[in-house]
Amino acid sequence: MTLVLLRVDLAQVLGYLRRPLLVGALTAWLLLAMPLIAYGVAAAVGLDGPLGAALVISATGCAATSSPAFARLVGLDGEISLVVAIVTTLLVPFTAPPLALGLMGIDLAISLPGLMTRLALVVGLPLLISIGIRQMVAEPTLRRFGPSVDGAVVWLVVLYGFGVMDGMLARLLADPAWVLGGLGLAFAGNFGMNVLTVLAFLAMGRGLALAGGLLAGNRNMALYLAVLPAATDDRILLFFALAQFPLFLSPFLLRPVYARLRGWQGDMPRR
Repeated sequence: MTLVLLRVDLAQVLGYLRRPLLVGALTAWLLLAMPLIAYGVAAAVGLDGPLGAALVISATGCAATSSPAFARLVGLDGEISLVVAIVTTLLVPFTAPPLALGLMGIDLAISLPGLMTRLALVVGLPLLISIGIRQMVAEPTLRRFGPSVDGAVVWLVVLYGFGVMDGMLARLLADPAWVLGGLGLAFAGNFGMNVLTVLAFLAMGRGLALAGGLLAGNRNMALYLAVLPAATDDRILLFFALAQFPLFLSPFLLRPVYARLRGWQGDMPRR
């Protein structure tokens, strides 16, 4: 998180806030409306227990910090994706715990203040550290070492992936129906939040609606894996691990759809 925020110029992000009402609407939709909708859908279809709780919690998460890169990869608006990803990351410690623990009563083996404090520390300390580094290191130096920082982030994501997938094969062999069902739900949740967001914001322009959909579907589950206690139901944590599959695969699976919707089959950026 520190390295990711180090590559983000917060002053530049503030400069991007030329459409504050739009950013506010997308942020409120992701952090407030989507969890309530996910809760309503889970209750309506009788999806209770760990899978239902995990789906709702995933809907409370901030947009993945990889969202701007994914948006640019598929030819969508990277600027609005960057702003909303950063804003939701900074706000999630104050929105997710009251929704998950207070309003919805999901048992995560941790108190409301405890979860808020942990999330605030995981987000706030890296933010402060990154700001401190920016104060001490000249901007040209930061730009020169930027590719190295990006490379370090990639390696850390790879190591995170190893840790998240630890024990996955054993669980798959022991209970294949549950794991495959959880994987299917992870894809359904990702694509479902994506589609609902596109429909909700379509009146504001197709490109913006598609970028918002990508933000809504791809949530940062790493924060929850970092802050939830060991006593949390391991099936909830397992779902967060399974949610990594649609997060990393959805931009590539949906790229032909974006190309068709935007009419970019011939000139989409190739990277």
